[in-house]
Amino acid sequence: MGHIEPADSTTEPTAAFLRACMRLPSPRLPIWLMRQAGRYMPEYRAVRKKHSMLDVIGSAELASEITLQPIRVFGFDAAIIFADILPPLIGMGFDLEFVKGVGPRIHNAISQARDVDMLAVPPATETMPATLEAIELVTAELGANVPLIGFAGAPFTLASYAIEGGGSKTYTRIKAFMYNEPAAWERLMTKLVTVQGDYLLAQAEAGAAALQVFDSWVGLALNADDYKRYVQPYDEKLFAMLSRAGVPTIHFSTGTGGYLADVAAAGGDVIGVDWRVPLDVAWEAIGHDRAIQGNLDPALLLAPWREIEPRVKDILDRAGGRSGHIFNLGHGVFPNTPVDTVRRLVDFIHEAGE
Repeated sequence: MGHIEPADSTTEPTAAFLRACMRLPSPRLPIWLMRQAGRYMPEYRAVRKKHSMLDVIGSAELASEITLQPIRVFGFDAAIIFADILPPLIGMGFDLEFVKGVGPRIHNAISQARDVDMLAVPPATETMPATLEAIELVTAELGANVPLIGFAGAPFTLASYAIEGGGSKTYTRIKAFMYNEPAAWERLMTKLVTVQGDYLLAQAEAGAAALQVFDSWVGLALNADDYKRYVQPYDEKLFAMLSRAGVPTIHFSTGTGGYLADVAAAGGDVIGVDWRVPLDVAWEAIGHDRAIQGNLDPALLLAPWREIEPRVKDILDRAGGRSGHIFNLGHGVFPNTPVDTVRRLVDFIHEAGE
């Protein structure tokens, strides 16, 4: 739906990552990793010793520095702005705290339909100015050869935090709300589409060369029927909004292997897939008119190289050298991932893809 067609010769980008997004031939296979700027890097831990998560996100200088750290160390083919999916909820009226050793907590989670009507929908220029400024700083530093990815959470994943009050293993609160309060659910999801669409468009305006939407929890919570009824219409609206940005969009979800075609139908020039489905099977499901991103199990980076290499080769074999593959993990880098393993992976992909 509304995905970018391969560019003509007058508009073709030179960066390998953007060429892959547009399914254009590239001199090398591009690689970047979700959470590539994070706790596995000593440079990141040094910054976080002095500053809280929200303080870092609220500082354009700190956020831009962390964004650039993995580019300098590993030579990834794309950077992703250092931020988090949850801070836009603060501007809507949620009391968000990152609790050490626990994770994000929302202290005034939605518990009844009327709570939805109290939520604001302010513009990102008012609520997320530091992230937008960080994008400007990073793009000025990177230049054209290493594109910057902007991102935001998908409506369902943000709604899950807003209703559950944090992470969940069962998603019973959000599903009960979804089933019992359909009108309030529609109002909530519409507000989230408005806020996230505005935020992502503002990131593109600030200089982001691509936009990724993270729907990290939808496939862990919902089956195909519930996805199509309660989520897909709002994802379609979000990606329709993003078509105005004129940059490639990436639609990433986990646990959706059973209904990848429905996820792809909601939008996205690139469909990010987790490690639970073989890459060729996933690509067949989403269609070869889309680029694909993935899909090494992030836990494999904790294994010795002799275990990692054949799994990486298998993914490359399944991609078949076809234009439009962006190598990535099936989810984010774990904090205890060895730095040397990440470096070896990046070098291997670049050598294999030449």
